[in-house]
Amino acid sequence: MGSYVVVKKADQVLPGSVNKRIGQAMHDYSMLEEGDRVLLAISGGVDSLALAWILKFWQAKAPINYSLHAITVDHEFWRQHEGAVEPMKSIGTQIERLGMEYVIERAWDISEEDRTCYQCARNRRSQLFDIARQRGYTKVALGHHKDDLVETFFLNVLYSGNISTMLPKQELFEGNLSIIRPMAYIEKHEVIQIAEKHGLNPVENLCPLADDTRREEVRTILTDIYSRVPEAKRSVFAALANVREGYML
Repeated sequence: MGSYVVVKKADQVLPGSVNKRIGQAMHDYSMLEEGDRVLLAISGGVDSLALAWILKFWQAKAPINYSLHAITVDHEFWRQHEGAVEPMKSIGTQIERLGMEYVIERAWDISEEDRTCYQCARNRRSQLFDIARQRGYTKVALGHHKDDLVETFFLNVLYSGNISTMLPKQELFEGNLSIIRPMAYIEKHEVIQIAEKHGLNPVENLCPLADDTRREEVRTILTDIYSRVPEAKRSVFAALANVREGYML
């Protein structure tokens, strides 16, 4: 069974409410177990960098032992920008400062005509899972948070015609590997606060499609909803765990 701990004096490094909700998510979904080998996916964005700090912090305080390694699947978009500094150098410096092993893997090739956000993300996940299986990892940790789960729900409803979202923990390959999302109960602004407090600096996303995605469209819609209905995010997130199947088609 997984274990978690709400760290004493956590307010010194994490706000008490944030610390409690991270611990609660880990407990509710038994995210970490004794002897786990955790592969942390690092994109260079604020979310994955904050998660790296959180998992390293937890590693020192939790009543279980687990190993932690970071990896970036590099699409090498930076090569398309003249004068751009290789972002992996900044990422590597920050990850190594946390005392974590870090490796870079070149992303699988995708033809230009097939290159979409969906296909890139799908290939990146498949590559991560292949690496995790080949190298004996038991968990793949991803930096998704509460806002991501709500946005994914609306993406699927509006564009895919189904009611679903990302799970805080998802088992793969007959339970031999699991995806975990320890930040599932905290919000984006709280993730940013963690990163800023601990000197983590996200690198620029140089993907040519970074600012032109359906997720950005949904984010804009939700911003408007939240301005009109302040409690909407809390209510929608609660609804994800309160599906009344008898009242669905």
